Amino acid sequence: MASAISFGPANSGLQGGIFNGLVNTQFHHHAPPERPETPLNPSIVIPFSRDTDFVERGILDQIHQKCAVLGSRTALVGLGGVGKSQLAIEYAYRTRDRLPETWVFWVHASNAARFEQSFRDIANCVKISGRKNPQADIFQLVRDWLRDDKKGKWVLILDNVDDASFLVEARRTGQDGQTSGIESGNTRSLISYLPQCPHGSILITTRTKIAALKVVEPRDIITVDPMSREDGLALFEKKLGWHDDADDVEELAAVLEYMPLAIVQAAAYVSQRVPRYSVGRYLQDFRKSDSKKTSLLNCDGEQLRRDQEAKNSIIITWQISFEHIREIRPTAADLLSLMSFFDRQGIPEALLRSRAEQSQHNQEKKNDDTRPDIDVEYSDDDEDRGSRSSVNDGFENDLLALRNYSFISMSMDGTTFEMHGLVQLATREWLKANKQQEQWKHAFLKNLDAELPTGDFENWESCQALFPHAQSAASQKPKESDSLTDWASVLYKAAWYAWRMGKGVEAENMSVHAMKVRKKILGDEHSDTLDGMGMVGLAYNLNGRWDAAEKLFVQVMETSKTKLGADHPSTLTSMANLASTYRNQGRWDDAEKLFVQVMETSKTKLGVDHPSTLMSMANLASTYRNQGRWDDAKKLEMQVMETTKKKLGANHPSTLISMANLASTYRNQGRWDAAEELFVQVMETTKKKLGADHPHTLTSIANLAATFLDQGRWDAAEELFVQVMEMSKTKLGVDHPSTLMSMANLASTYRNQGRWDAAEELEVHVMETRKKKLGADHPSTLSSMANLASTYRNQGRWDAAEELLVQVMETSKTKLGVDHPDTLSSMANLAFTWKGNGKETEAVRLMEECVRFGKRVLGLDHPHYISSCIALDAWKAEQEDVVLSIQSAEDG
Repeated sequence: MASAISFGPANSGLQGGIFNGLVNTQFHHHAPPERPETPLNPSIVIPFSRDTDFVERGILDQIHQKCAVLGSRTALVGLGGVGKSQLAIEYAYRTRDRLPETWVFWVHASNAARFEQSFRDIANCVKISGRKNPQADIFQLVRDWLRDDKKGKWVLILDNVDDASFLVEARRTGQDGQTSGIESGNTRSLISYLPQCPHGSILITTRTKIAALKVVEPRDIITVDPMSREDGLALFEKKLGWHDDADDVEELAAVLEYMPLAIVQAAAYVSQRVPRYSVGRYLQDFRKSDSKKTSLLNCDGEQLRRDQEAKNSIIITWQISFEHIREIRPTAADLLSLMSFFDRQGIPEALLRSRAEQSQHNQEKKNDDTRPDIDVEYSDDDEDRGSRSSVNDGFENDLLALRNYSFISMSMDGTTFEMHGLVQLATREWLKANKQQEQWKHAFLKNLDAELPTGDFENWESCQALFPHAQSAASQKPKESDSLTDWASVLYKAAWYAWRMGKGVEAENMSVHAMKVRKKILGDEHSDTLDGMGMVGLAYNLNGRWDAAEKLFVQVMETSKTKLGADHPSTLTSMANLASTYRNQGRWDDAEKLFVQVMETSKTKLGVDHPSTLMSMANLASTYRNQGRWDDAKKLEMQVMETTKKKLGANHPSTLISMANLASTYRNQGRWDAAEELFVQVMETTKKKLGADHPHTLTSIANLAATFLDQGRWDAAEELFVQVMEMSKTKLGVDHPSTLMSMANLASTYRNQGRWDAAEELEVHVMETRKKKLGADHPSTLSSMANLASTYRNQGRWDAAEELLVQVMETSKTKLGVDHPDTLSSMANLAFTWKGNGKETEAVRLMEECVRFGKRVLGLDHPHYISSCIALDAWKAEQEDVVLSIQSAEDG
């Protein structure tokens, strides 16, 4: 290497400052000649120590591969706190390990002053001649040194290039290339001092693609995402330094979205407070509220390997980026504000555009820092601001800005968007601090309410896509009255869909919240309030809370009668709902009385062939079926079917339902061929009309399968039940009530085939799922327990069957009442089990109780009562035969 000239002893260590303002270029500084300095061997110039806890990430291989190309320029782009600088630090040390003859330089590139200081550090490290001259252009000196291939290979790492404007802005230089403030001379940008040469490579870290593209080609950008699950857990465990509860660690890492800085923060917070604190406690605190989450994530734990200007709080890190976006593109910040209230995944474009396209006014409000107008207005400087194309261009540019900052990503088809939940939290907290949270929450609720349809089948696809956002809305109750009205509307419609989907817990929670808000704002007698109360009642019915449902439906019915009149359609609907609740309670006479009243009033008010009238007739027929009054049920169902065919057509869904109801009655009567003929017709028409996976189609297939079961055609029944089960899993979900019912039906088929183990496996699954979803005392759960007990009985496992059936009977007595039909069935099942287990006396005594209650509750003609009487007579006859045999033996 060439020898270097340094200052004399008297001026040793003298450094020139940074001159701001005018400099006289005719001034000559007569400094003594520099003393020659011994050139150094290649070394690493980096202000951070190596992280011994570094977790190997696959992306490091990509960095090595791209940076290995001669003269390469590569950018690591990702959210703040995602680990870009840590990857760069590890890459620097690995480069030094693998290539000891390579210089590695670290440049702080967050602003011009730090960029310049880093260049001075490099000049001092490699002892560039002339660097101490106050007139020297330090950038030119370093650039010349880097371009000299005799100095060896080098890697230049530019960290935190989040605002690249200072790199590309022109700077004045004097005639000799020195930095100058005078008007004469050439203009050069700092980026021009980054040489492109085959013996050197440049790696930058930045939060935005905009900055990256100032330095590198698009193909040379590496996107840094949060860690994988495995890497995140490994980092957490290393930073903790001891083994905490593995499940808690895994859960917290997932909650923190495997974001490295958040994981390091959490680990440091816990470590500092051990043994009076733990990961489980952190997780518990984190879930309390958004405020608590923010408080935890704002803890600025000292990090040895982060730039002194970088914030160690991941929340503040993101909020700084958010504020930068607000400065350069306010509408993009507005869009992010709106998106922060949605569920983090599947944010539909339609919900983001709907209000934006209505905003064609008040441009000056858009630039007001307080932003009272939450409508987003998109504009284009070159086009008509009110045009659709301008709005579209503005929207697309906003999306691009947010994607460039890695704040959002989008689906493959580009129609839905995704955000990190912690980014949403940071945005909402910023809005809260700046008193804008309620305004944007109102916009979110307004948009969602406008797009979310009711829970009817034809809307299920839309409801399914929007339901997660309704769940997000449910956890963000607004304060203002207008917003509360929209909030209640969203929850009401979401509860409707949840009820249809068999999601009892969600349906109840959402509908109760909606009902309470409507009562407070609209009053107890408002139609929306009554609708809300009705939805709560339906949710209670779904969850087996029939007494609570009854209380609500009675209140709705009485209010509707007073407010709207006894013959108003809404009043009749409330009466029908109450009657259905009576039916669920086994109060068939009360149900019949109400259904008859609804039917007769509907006939008078709406006409004999009105759909509502026909529905009321079908409901009454269903009650007759429950009572075992097959002929009465058949008569009504025939009338409904014929009228519906004539009125709506043979292929109308309502007609098909009426046919299925009639077929069910035929099946109960033992007229299996007639039932099969109708069920086949319903199934084929439903498939063609509604589709193979429509819930009504699946029900029709299950009905036909049940008929095959009655006929003893086990294999045909099994084939259909398997088909229904698999399609229900796909269409409705594994834990949907209809799916569980199909599994129970298939298990029943296995039982009839003598395949006890297969039946048991399915029945245990159904029982456990219902316990978890509906509760241990829900009627459906009790039914699944009874089915499992039946399988145990068939296997000869009397004790196991008895244990389950005793539990079912006692719970039914408590939950449903001693005289409920389901309670009577559980008593009969237990009696049969005791009989099979040799407990003759207990069996007879319990069956006598069944007959006594059955006579009063079911009636003398009900099939269940008759079958109980037959069994009791047979058992008593057996006992008498035994007694006679004993007496004969003794006499003999």
